[in-house]
Amino acid sequence: MPSEGGGHLGGPAESASGLLGGEPDADAQGSQRLATVSKSRPRIDVRLLGRIEVTVRGTPVRLAGRQAQACFALLAHDARPRSRDFIAAHLWPDVETSSASLRQALWLVRSGFAAAGVDPDTVLEVELDTIALRQDAPLRLDTASFEALLAARPADPEGAIRVYGGDLAEGLGHECFAAERERLSDLYEDALALVAQRRLAVGDPAGARAAAERLLARDVLREEAHAVLIAVYGMTGTRSQVVRQYRRLREILLRELDVDPLPETEAAYRGALARSVEDSRRRAAAGAFAPRMFTPALVAQG
Repeated sequence: MPSEGGGHLGGPAESASGLLGGEPDADAQGSQRLATVSKSRPRIDVRLLGRIEVTVRGTPVRLAGRQAQACFALLAHDARPRSRDFIAAHLWPDVETSSASLRQALWLVRSGFAAAGVDPDTVLEVELDTIALRQDAPLRLDTASFEALLAARPADPEGAIRVYGGDLAEGLGHECFAAERERLSDLYEDALALVAQRRLAVGDPAGARAAAERLLARDVLREEAHAVLIAVYGMTGTRSQVVRQYRRLREILLRELDVDPLPETEAAYRGALARSVEDSRRRAAAGAFAPRMFTPALVAQG
């Protein structure tokens, strides 16, 4: 599923575009395949999350066609040497001429790197029976950056959200990416849930709401995101907004899973409801005691 934009996930004074549009310091998070890159071998930046993009010194490496993109993505995401038969069968399981398709895809990958001024033999390790990316190839993968940010101690889910440009190999329908695409998607959604809860805890309802809404746009069954929105409406909205969000959650859970909300969600609802009612009473009281402008009556002149 394509990634969603919009919303405020920055700090209290930070815009959404600032947090979601920029890249974290991926080098500091260990995303590079090598600790150092020699000047004669420029770093190759590889984006597999979303549309596949490969750049060298800012110059795009053109991987012509979906087959070449799929071949390179498979090799880049898992750098272990694979047999030619394995790669061909996974990329083209229903094609009798899969070996020929693999040869064509490899030629396109090599041509793309050569056209960008990179010796393809410094990137690809092609043997008689196996194919892989070279272990010493100076690659920086966005998938590696994404997982490193989540695995760090402490974890950086907001940085991971910035890196996540879309689902793995987006637009490629090859079944061989399905399991990894789902695994990384789950990690991304968990990161959104964590950011929503953290933002709520530090008193940033706008950031909490943005993260929760992005999560629900991907998976409407994520109850923790509904709970965050209920709490946000209790802080900044009205009683009717709190009730509507709770009712929406109940309807979804009953229709899809035939279950009731969790006890902690019920507690969040009661707390948000009480807070919104108290806020309404306080505003009403403030209005009742506010000084009123005195307008003298006009006296008719007889």
